[in-house]
This record gives sequence, C-alpha cells and structure tokens, in this order.
Amino acid sequence: MNVSGPSPYFLLDGTARAALDRWQRVFGGEVRIATFADFSRDDGPADAVAHGQLTGGLQLFAADAGTDDTAFTSTGLMFSLLGAAEPDVLRGWFDELATDGTVVEPLQERPWGDWDGTVRDVFGVTWLIGFEASALA
Repeated sequence: MNVSGPSPYFLLDGTARAALDRWQRVFGGEVRIATFADFSRDDGPADAVAHGQLTGGLQLFAADAGTDDTAFTSTGLMFSLLGAAEPDVLRGWFDELATDGTVVEPLQERPWGDWDGTVRDVFGVTWLIGFEASALA
C-alpha cells in the first residue's frame, strides 16, 4: 500500500487491541498485531500489543504503553477525515465512532454549504469528519 503523508501511531493505556478491532469495524481493512511476547518485551503483559496496524482505505497504528511509556492523551488535536470517503460512508463512520464516544460537534451543514462534525471516540481520539457539498451531487 502506498500511503502519502503521516499515519497516526497511538500509544494506548492497555486498549490497543480493542481500539484496532473497533477501528477495523468502523473503517474496514485488515488488522495485524504483534504482542509483547512476540517481541520478547518484558515491560508489560505478554499478550499486550507491542505493534498493531490497520491497513486498508485508512492506515493507522496502535500499541499498548509499556511500564515506562506515557499513554496517548490529546487536546487541541483532531485527526481529519475530511473528504476521505463518500458522504454516506463518512456519516456512518461518524455514527460508529460516536457509539460509546462523545459528539463534540454534530455532523452538520455549515453556512458555506459543506458538512463537518467532530467526534471523540471511546479511546480518546478526536476525529474531524466531513465532506464538500459538491460530493452530494
């Protein structure tokens, strides 16, 4: 797969497997996971995720924080999915991410005609989702 631009890599507090599974259900694609045991790491549980990857239309990475790592938290940062798919797909992503998460700002039509909204998923990741009005034609 040829990906342009950076892909997020989340270091989570013991929830990497659940996050990758959830994001796979939302975005599709394939998940690959290597555990701490696979990498001979002893700074966390053997079944913790040392490296996980979601590939497909969206690519991202996640791992569980080791004992000396700081887990992901974020303020003032959104992961943009503006125009990343057709409007119906983006609406579905928004709704799925909102399940057990928090709608920061509903997906709505803006005064200039385009649509966007912000949702923070159950893992604390804030997603900006939207599309241009021209995508509805």
